[in-house]
Amino acid sequence: MEISIIIVCLILSAFFSGMEIAFISSNKIYLEIEKKQDNFLSKILTKLTEKPSKFIAAMLIGNNMALVVYSFFMGDMLLKVLVRFGYHFSDVTSLLIQTVLSTFFVLITAEFFPKVFFQIYANSLIKFFAIPAYFFYWFFYYISTFFIWISDFILRRFFKTEGDQIQLFFSKIELGNYITEQMSTVEDDEEVDSEIQIFQNALEFSGVKARDIMTPRTEIDAVELFDTVAELKALFVETGYSKILVYQNSLDDILGYVHSFDLFKKPETIKSVLIPVEFVPETMYIKDVLNLLTKKRKSVAVVLDEYGGTSGIITTEDIVEELFGEIEDEHDDLDEELIEKELGDGKYLFSTRLDVEYLNETYKLDIPESDSYGTLGGFIVDHTKEIPQIGEEINISNYHFVIEEATNKKIELVKLTIKE
Repeated sequence: MEISIIIVCLILSAFFSGMEIAFISSNKIYLEIEKKQDNFLSKILTKLTEKPSKFIAAMLIGNNMALVVYSFFMGDMLLKVLVRFGYHFSDVTSLLIQTVLSTFFVLITAEFFPKVFFQIYANSLIKFFAIPAYFFYWFFYYISTFFIWISDFILRRFFKTEGDQIQLFFSKIELGNYITEQMSTVEDDEEVDSEIQIFQNALEFSGVKARDIMTPRTEIDAVELFDTVAELKALFVETGYSKILVYQNSLDDILGYVHSFDLFKKPETIKSVLIPVEFVPETMYIKDVLNLLTKKRKSVAVVLDEYGGTSGIITTEDIVEELFGEIEDEHDDLDEELIEKELGDGKYLFSTRLDVEYLNETYKLDIPESDSYGTLGGFIVDHTKEIPQIGEEINISNYHFVIEEATNKKIELVKLTIKE
């Protein structure tokens, strides 16, 4: 009989503590959508979430009552077991042994594992256990109401603050997490609705920095200020770009850019049609870059590194593409694709321009992420402090890289092997 009561108390304690953490960890947008389904379960969820503090209080009261009963019977049973095996201790030692053993069983069976489990599967479990939770919610309703009244009184009387308040809004993080969860259930061959993709991009937009989407320095096509107009025309034809950057002495001293439309004015020198550019740091958020370019009526900004040198360039098109996806025009190289192949046995073939964050999410590689780099090539160069050459092998932690393609300026393609 004692063992049965102890087991029931542990199960109830696990349930109460689990539901408490599940309610706190669950996605509020998910719950709101479930509450709109117009069925029996949705009505139960509506009642449970109507007054969050009362639900939490009911779970806390239930958990404490279960633990009190458990402690009484567990201590008595442990004492009998010790006596049965011939162990006799002083009252203090006996109390200490009972406390340590009882606490150990509670932490393992009713606190640690349930809370971890309910936190991971919060959305599913809060629905699954909604009916028994609703029963205990009403069972302890008047007790929880009484204690909440006391806490509200103390808050208003002594701390001059409002009492229990219901949160009527959702955070951007909750909204982003919900959309990510829903998109993760989409099969690879299914097409994601463009509006949903744009909405997700918009949620992430405010956290994107200039260095994340800029065209790197090594891929910049530019002319020197004192080059001829004929050389500028030739570069326009070769690249198909509508704008060409202009520098003096080196790319670290960019003066501006020339628009292809200005060539119809038949300029005698490049300087006569030069349009100034804006300069922004790598760490500047692209939403701020877009505001700056809009106010200054410019479409190109030079991204500077921490030493004031040119790190890359960013255009309004780059920023818009971050929201709406790739914008392809008649001059875009549609055949250029970043290579990403899984070769098996922990081996991969990757273009080094792939983002480390993307590779970690897609292939679960756990490559360290840092503000110092964003791409796989940046990760390698950050550790080697130089540009590796073709055929060179590099070991970084448990990642083994073989350089498949490279130039004297950058790495193009690597083979990655995950070492055990």
